[in-house]
Amino acid sequence: MDKSLFFTPEELDRMPVHVAAIMDGNGRWAQSRGLPRVAGHKEGSETFRRAAEFMNDIGVKYFTVYAFSTENWKRPLEEVNAIMGLLEKYLNEAIDSMAEKNIRLRFFGDTSVLPQRLRKLIERTDAISVGQTGLCVNVCLNYGGRQEIARAAALAAEALADGKIDEITADNLSDYMYSAGVPDPELIIRTGNEQRLSNFLLWQCAYSEFYVSDKMWPDIREEDLAMAIKSFMGRKRRFGGL
Repeated sequence: MDKSLFFTPEELDRMPVHVAAIMDGNGRWAQSRGLPRVAGHKEGSETFRRAAEFMNDIGVKYFTVYAFSTENWKRPLEEVNAIMGLLEKYLNEAIDSMAEKNIRLRFFGDTSVLPQRLRKLIERTDAISVGQTGLCVNVCLNYGGRQEIARAAALAAEALADGKIDEITADNLSDYMYSAGVPDPELIIRTGNEQRLSNFLLWQCAYSEFYVSDKMWPDIREEDLAMAIKSFMGRKRRFGGL
């Protein structure tokens, strides 16, 4: 990909380290075309693949996406099964291309309740990712921000009781999050014209910038992602200061 089609050399030097995305609108995209919601998730998975490759090409170091929330189990069984099947398909393809593209995959969330075949694929991608040094794609799978904070608090309390830490602070609580070792996202992109967090990265987004697109996720293209990043670059981040 020719990065100069989207960014100047100066902009490439100011690229955010960590971009996150709430990939909303797959079902609505399909329904607006008279298609089953499953078709929207299939198209959305292809958009995710392109987005990850774009982030890798332009020099973003971390790309975190909301693939399946703890609340998504409330959806119809057919839709849940379709999403799991698409994840399995993506991981099978990613395993073959990760080494070639030097992309790492990590998973945030409680994966213990996922189908066994999907868990085994996650284990394989974890093993392959150890040797990769390029873009780290964090897939939030059976993930909820409140649940992550509660889990981290319990782990930190256990560490405190065992004498492993002297006190629980904001800094060391981060060490017990799924995202331990990953910098907080500077930019969160949400598609589908929805303007809420939906229990996504509640701890990590304390100072994230937001960009909302009225496009549904399957309609997102590289130029849309570039527009979101350029919007971020034009903002002044004060972190509570002047």
